[in-house]
Amino acid sequence: MVSNRKMKKLENNHIIIVSIATALCLIGDSMLYITLPIYWKDAGLTSIWQVGFLLSINRFVRLPANPIIGWIYKKITLRTGLLIAVIIGSLTTVGYGVVEGFIGWVILRGLWGIAWSFFRIGGLSAVVLFAENNSRGKAMGLYNGLHRLGSLFGMLLGGILVPLFGFNIISILFGIVSVAGLPIILFRLKEQPISSETVPKKSTNKGFFKNDIGSTITIMFSGFFIAMLIQGILTATLSSLIEYHFGEKPSLLGIVISVTALSGSIQSARWVWEPFLGTKVGIWSDGKRGRIPLYIGFLALSSILFGMLSLHLAIFVWLFMILLVMAASTAITTLTDAIASDVARETNAISFLTIYSIVQDLGAAIGPFTGYYFIEKVNGYYYLYWGSSIVLLLLMLAWCSIFLYKKLTSNQVIHTDGLGK
Repeated sequence: MVSNRKMKKLENNHIIIVSIATALCLIGDSMLYITLPIYWKDAGLTSIWQVGFLLSINRFVRLPANPIIGWIYKKITLRTGLLIAVIIGSLTTVGYGVVEGFIGWVILRGLWGIAWSFFRIGGLSAVVLFAENNSRGKAMGLYNGLHRLGSLFGMLLGGILVPLFGFNIISILFGIVSVAGLPIILFRLKEQPISSETVPKKSTNKGFFKNDIGSTITIMFSGFFIAMLIQGILTATLSSLIEYHFGEKPSLLGIVISVTALSGSIQSARWVWEPFLGTKVGIWSDGKRGRIPLYIGFLALSSILFGMLSLHLAIFVWLFMILLVMAASTAITTLTDAIASDVARETNAISFLTIYSIVQDLGAAIGPFTGYYFIEKVNGYYYLYWGSSIVLLLLMLAWCSIFLYKKLTSNQVIHTDGLGK
């Protein structure tokens, strides 16, 4: 019989494998959020609005694609789905360096949307399938932290290398690197179906989320708005926000750097600490205090800081603020996904995660479009970021209501649902 320690190591290995393959293909996509707002002419684009459209269209493609891919995952193994994702993701990244013109780029971004649907549904399902019930928060933090290392290298290296070697060359190089995910998936990940029959239904939350429509709806709204604000608005407009505050070439301690390099460094800082902070937050949420109190606290912090990013402050004060926002974003995304995985254990996992992915993609798709719409207006950054703060505040109040209601109506000790005693 396999010992618990060996079983836990095996489960962690599968999650790590899925995360690394995903990270390799994220490099090219993440690079675009730093470089395309500045080097859009090199891609053959003719207007800045096309940048916002292209950064959004892959997410709109995922809206109809997610149900289809969720259905496909019920028929194939996790490994097969991820191999499809790596092949499509690698080809699209190489295409960024070859194809010119708006129509060609729309096709490429649409293909990447399909690839990411395979990655996202497969990755979330892997956590639900492989993670132990009392360590799902830790597993989600590990998965999110590791696969976002691709964003680290994409944003950091893209912001530094593209000004030196050109957009086209770096895109092709990143596409070649992402091909390394094929042997990792092919030879290291076992054949494992992820249909609803293979995903355990029971969890240590003792059925808390079963038939709990209020919490289910709230986590869907949370997934939508967190993706919209963090993955969409903040990621897509950060380069422009820095240029708005500090000019095209900001100066740090007398050293002049490019907007892309500074933006890439800021966003990459999050991906540096993501594997550690995300995992740590996940471990905290697995404890007796649970996820929801932590979630409320980080939502409150972000609701204060988000709007302050629109203020004209000294550059080091502003940098400190944005790093705090990034740290809180790590915690919020980890906890949102962890709570969603708790709900998935109490229902049909693939169906629930498919819907959850759809609402996240819708939010992430609307984000860049909304961001670029507002920043063209007078005081656009002010309204955009303070409006985001209000949304975060409303989410916090919604989870406070759920927390207080459950505290008043339940005396049982619940661990994974985040309510505690």
